[in-house]
Amino acid sequence: MHPYRRDDLLRILRITAKQLTAWERAGVIHAADQYSFSDLVQIKKVRDLCAHRVRPAMIRQSLVAMQLRAAGMENPLLEASAQSSGSSVAFRHQGRLLEPVSGQFVMDFSGANRLIAGLPAPSARVEAPDSDITDLFAQGVALEEDPGRQLEAMAIYEHVLLQEPAHAAAHINLGTILYNRQDFAGAEQHYRQAIAADPRYALAYFDLGNVLDETGRVREAIEMYRNALRLAPTYADSSYNLALAYEKIGEPRKALKHWRTYVQLDATGPWSAHARNQIRKIIAADVLKLVYRRPR
Repeated sequence: MHPYRRDDLLRILRITAKQLTAWERAGVIHAADQYSFSDLVQIKKVRDLCAHRVRPAMIRQSLVAMQLRAAGMENPLLEASAQSSGSSVAFRHQGRLLEPVSGQFVMDFSGANRLIAGLPAPSARVEAPDSDITDLFAQGVALEEDPGRQLEAMAIYEHVLLQEPAHAAAHINLGTILYNRQDFAGAEQHYRQAIAADPRYALAYFDLGNVLDETGRVREAIEMYRNALRLAPTYADSSYNLALAYEKIGEPRKALKHWRTYVQLDATGPWSAHARNQIRKIIAADVLKLVYRRPR
């Protein structure tokens, strides 16, 4: 991918030099004389968020918070879809919208919130064999945001993996597309390869757990969710799914611990109500057991 000069960036994105400098000073983007395609994708998203009255300082804070909450995610603007949520930023992650600063999930009303899209994506035709991996991956992410271009995104990720077989994020994204297409065997293969490439990638264990759970291997799924929590103790989704899995195998007391953890991590989100309800049910059932066990 040929680099873009600074004046090219200003012209393509229709922004001013003053805006670009302000975002650089805020630490939202890095200062440079030349930019890659992935840089353009990121800066366009920053521009669109600012257009929705999100302050650059809040964007920066949200990026840092998202990196902490989704272990293994290095660049949220490339690896997750971003949208404005009032004066804050929400990221679509694992099919749900998360405000990483507050740690709360946001109800998704589809058209009510406007997704910040990437640049118009190029065709799935891969450029040259020596194309920059980062730019190729960014193309895949941009394509993936359009539901009608999933096959093109898959082609990009596959090409990334041909050039760099240990690209964990490409394995994750390709696996997720396959999972959503109910190709669970294909998804499992890529999630396992992501773990082999980066054993510290909490998201890979979480995603693999979802596949195992979906295909009836609940005890194996529990081990994967536990691994994800070991690497990222504040990753609320892992606690939620682990609690569900323990209930499936008839171990409510173990589930109780993780329902409580989830509520601590996500006190007001839409799924916290379900977690609180499960806590009440498990405690009530335990009280009944104690009553029946008392000698008359």
